[in-house]
Amino acid sequence: MMVSFFDQFASPSYLGIPLIALAILLPSVCYPAPLSRWINNRLITVQGWFINQFTSQLMLPLNVGGHKWALLLASLMIFLVTMNMVGLLPYTFTPTTQLSLNMGLAVPLWLATVIIGMRNQPTVALGHLLPEGTPILLIPVLIIIETISLFIRPLALGVRLTANLTAGHLLIQLIATAVFVLLPIMPTVAVLTATVLLLLTLLEIAVAMIQAYVFVLLLTLYLQENV
Repeated sequence: MMVSFFDQFASPSYLGIPLIALAILLPSVCYPAPLSRWINNRLITVQGWFINQFTSQLMLPLNVGGHKWALLLASLMIFLVTMNMVGLLPYTFTPTTQLSLNMGLAVPLWLATVIIGMRNQPTVALGHLLPEGTPILLIPVLIIIETISLFIRPLALGVRLTANLTAGHLLIQLIATAVFVLLPIMPTVAVLTATVLLLLTLLEIAVAMIQAYVFVLLLTLYLQENV
């Protein structure tokens, strides 16, 4: 039974070919592309307004140099939200529950922020490893601690997203299984459990959006330290 619960996180395959690539390409076909006409329809207008509002809020704490990342961060936000939300539908697969995918997104983007800081302002970037006013005896220890915390950042990004989505999906499946088991035995308890399942599903929808936003927001904060 426990193995079947975790089977939902296994990458689906057909004829031995993993289908995770098709799931990753899904966001590109879920959103309408702008038309060549002067006036767009309502859906494209709302979509463009949402992206503009999100991008403006995301770029607010960054200087002009960090605005070059606007397209990348907005695209990453849309990609993560779509992956997280689609994974809540029945008979679907959530690629963002795979730690390998999340680390593949977190490590290069984090490393890019570090490289930018080292290239543009190496003194300031290295200055983050040692707080101002540190006693002389604590300097080596704090440098080691800050260096470790710097390299833990991408791991924290990937693990946070993976753990939250995996825990939510697993809890939904556990409660749904309890509903089916209790329905013929105790219908009243099954109805109450189904109500809890509905509320948990709504909470998981919020978690799917919030975790995507937190992932991008932390990358923005890392970028803010280095530009």
